Amino acid sequence: MPAMAVAVLGLLAIAVPCIAAPVEIQPKPAALMQAIDGYAIVLLGEVHDNASQHALRAATLRQWVAQGARPALAFEQFDRERQPDIERARRDRPGDADFLIAQAKGRDEWDWNFYRPFVALALEYDLPIVAANLSRRDAMRVANDGWSAVFDATTLKALDLDALPADFQRKHEDVIAAGHCNLLPRNALPAQARAQMARDIVMAQSIRPYVGRGVVLLAGDGHVRRDIGVPFWLTTDERPRAVSIGLLERDDDASSVKAATQFDVVVITERAERTDPCAELARHLKAGTRPGK
Repeated sequence: MPAMAVAVLGLLAIAVPCIAAPVEIQPKPAALMQAIDGYAIVLLGEVHDNASQHALRAATLRQWVAQGARPALAFEQFDRERQPDIERARRDRPGDADFLIAQAKGRDEWDWNFYRPFVALALEYDLPIVAANLSRRDAMRVANDGWSAVFDATTLKALDLDALPADFQRKHEDVIAAGHCNLLPRNALPAQARAQMARDIVMAQSIRPYVGRGVVLLAGDGHVRRDIGVPFWLTTDERPRAVSIGLLERDDDASSVKAATQFDVVVITERAERTDPCAELARHLKAGTRPGK
């Protein structure tokens, strides 16, 4: 993989912005559409397996587009290497969302029933579909071999990756630990945190070319956090044009007032029914396999 160059140099202020209390809105398309309207960058979070959240987002974007919005749709679910496959699929079989997903080699870990409506919407209205994520392979390279495994010297300097704030690093490690039910050894957290940061950097770079027309990033709540997620890597000119929206679940620790300050706007939905994720993770760690496999 060739090293990546930064599109805009010298504009990043590597400091955590002042965090104000978020606005909580009702989980209704009209309320969510009002929250995103007028922003060039919409960072639209999700709990990956929550069907009601996906349905809310899809209904909101469909109404927004029907009223004239024409944003690019950027997907965490597509790795950046798959962009040529996406464009080829659009040429070969226009309007075929399933064909595009197959050609873009969306991983089985994603429930494509949740994401197909967004792909179909983009095809119906001829909106750009952006493969926004860092591949698992490159994320592992960053985790194991450091920043230079993926980012060139210009990028390292522009983003000051070798001198990130200690508190920023600690927050990432705490999130990684909590997200893995505190089952990972502490010495594994820095590498995992570095991989997560690399994904956020790549997502910020992936959406940058589309800011002029407007862009919506569909990604997990952790990626859209304004204190440590994609917003951290936006330029000082881009940040005021961006809105971070967390879709959280009721009675989750993440829906507390303190945690909710991680977003500009918060939508709290009912919890999805799921098996105990910590028990499943413990089983996979013991077996040496990945969850979902």
